[in-house]
Amino acid sequence: MTEYLKRADKTPTTGADETHQIVTDMLAKIEMGGEDTARQYGRELDQYDGEILLSRETVAAAGQKLTQQAKDDIQWSLARVRYFARKQRDAVTDFETELSPGVFAGQRSIPINTAGCYVPGGRYSHVASAIMSIATAKVAGVENIIACSAPRGGDGIHPGILYAMDICGADHILALGGVQAIAAMTFGLFTGHAANIIVGPGNRFVAEAKRVLYGRVGIDMIAGPTEILVIADGAADPEIIACDIVSQIEHGPDSPGWLILDDKDLAATVQARIPQLIEALPKLQKEAATAAWRDYGEVVLCHSREEMCETSDRYAPEHLEVLTADPNWYLDRLSNYGSLFLGEETTVTFGDKCSGTNHILPTKGAATYSGGLSVGKFIKTVTYQRATREGNREMAAVAARISRMEGMEGHARAGDIRLAKYFPDEDFELGKLGDAII
Repeated sequence: MTEYLKRADKTPTTGADETHQIVTDMLAKIEMGGEDTARQYGRELDQYDGEILLSRETVAAAGQKLTQQAKDDIQWSLARVRYFARKQRDAVTDFETELSPGVFAGQRSIPINTAGCYVPGGRYSHVASAIMSIATAKVAGVENIIACSAPRGGDGIHPGILYAMDICGADHILALGGVQAIAAMTFGLFTGHAANIIVGPGNRFVAEAKRVLYGRVGIDMIAGPTEILVIADGAADPEIIACDIVSQIEHGPDSPGWLILDDKDLAATVQARIPQLIEALPKLQKEAATAAWRDYGEVVLCHSREEMCETSDRYAPEHLEVLTADPNWYLDRLSNYGSLFLGEETTVTFGDKCSGTNHILPTKGAATYSGGLSVGKFIKTVTYQRATREGNREMAAVAARISRMEGMEGHARAGDIRLAKYFPDEDFELGKLGDAII
C-alpha cells in the first residue's frame, strides 16, 4: 500500500474558481471592446505600448540581436522538431475502401486553415515553445499561422522568441500575452483572421482562457502549469532525481513535482537534496521552485514496481521520467503520461528544448485521455462516401428499416426514393414504424 512521505497542501486545481472569474471577465470585456481593450490590457499587464501586429522590419531585426551560436542552436532544435513532425505527418494517411459491393468510403486529412500559437514570454522566454507549436503547424500544412507572445515592457518580445517564430513560419506575430492574446486570436483581432485552433502552453490564466473559449475555437489541450513525475528505484542516482525535479518546478510556484519510488532511504536522500538545489538557484527561479515544492511537491513510497505504475497512472503526469534498473519494463506497462523519458541518459529538459518530440503536453490529469501536441492536432480527419446504383439495393433497404425502427420516417423515405428510382420493377421489404419491436 502506498505511503506519502510528503503530501502536497495544494493540487493543480487549487484557485480554479478565482482564476475562472478573472478570465471570464477579461474575455467578455475584450470581446465587447475589441482591439482597444486588448491593447489596454497589454499596457496594464505587460507595460507595453508599442505595435501589436509586428512589422516585417521589427521581426527581421530580432535576428540581428542574437549571437550566431544562439541562432544555430534554435535552428538545430527546429530541424529535429520538424523532422519528427514530418514522420508524424507521414503516418496520417488518406484511404478509400469498398465496404460492400458498390459502397465506397474514404478518409481525407485536411489541414486547419488558421492556427493560433501561444508562446509564453512572461517569467521566462520560451523560445522552444515557438518551435514546438509553429513548426508543427507548418508541417501539418496550416495556411495561416498567428503567433502571440508577451512583450517584456518597452523591449517587446524576446528576440530569441521572435527569431524562432520567424524561421518556423509564423504569418502574423502579435506582441500580446496572457488572456488578451488568447482572446485576440479567437476573435480575429489585429489580423482579421479568427483562429480555428489555439495551441501552446501557458500559466493558469492562459489555460483557463483556452478552456472557457473551447467550442468557439478548437484547442490542443489544457496545457499548464507544467508537471514532472519521477519513478525511481534503488538503482537511481539521487542527485539526478533531485536535479530533474528542481529543473521543472522552477517554471512557477504552482508547478507540481512528484516522486514515486520503492526505496525509503533513497527518498530521504532526495528530499534532503531538493531544498539545497533550490537554494542554489538564482532569485527568480528559487522563489518559484521553493513555493512549488512546498505547496505541490509529493513523495510517494510504493512496495512494488507494479504499484509504482498504478500510482503513476493515477497522477497521469505531463512529463514522466523513469529512472530505474529496467526502464523498458515500464514502457510496456505505463499508459497515462504526456511524454515519457526512459533512463537517466535523457531528461525532460531535452524534450523541452531540442530532442524532437513536442513539449506542449497535457496537464491536470488530461493525459488519461489526450496526448501531446502533434501534427494531427492541426489536421481534420474527414470522411466521404460514394456508391453505385447497385450498391443501393441492399444499403438503402437497411437504412430505411433502421430509420423506421428509430421512428425517423423522413430518413426512411430517403432510402425508399432511391430504391423506387433505381429498381422500379422490384419490391423491397422496407418495414413500417415500430417493426423491430417483438
